[in-house]
Amino acid sequence: MFEGKPYFYGTGRRKSSVARVRLYNGTGKVTINDRDIDDYFGLETLKLLVRQPLTLTGLNDKIDIVCRVEGGGVTGQAGAIRHGVARALLQQDAELRPALKKAGLLTRDPRMKERKKYGLKGARRAPQFSKR
Repeated sequence: MFEGKPYFYGTGRRKSSVARVRLYNGTGKVTINDRDIDDYFGLETLKLLVRQPLTLTGLNDKIDIVCRVEGGGVTGQAGAIRHGVARALLQQDAELRPALKKAGLLTRDPRMKERKKYGLKGARRAPQFSKR
């Protein structure tokens, strides 16, 4: 479908999700892991999250998004796609940087799952105390 067409690329990350995003000139169609966005995300808020960089820059009906995303849950994946779309838009037009930066779309969300420590049941959860 998009083979051989020129595109702009961006990698997005959030929590443990990684999204590889390609932007093509088109009609505003969003494809995630070879599925339509309505098929992939059930919640309307996640669909809005993915389209946020395009809405902000006014390119909603001019660009098609094709992406591969893996790892994490649905919210993390939506955030990773949003981050990737914003970075790909910068490759297309560097003039969009101030608007995207002001909206906080270029900042990678650094929150990750904390690792489990030895002697504990979780990252911070101590074993149950027994007096006797």
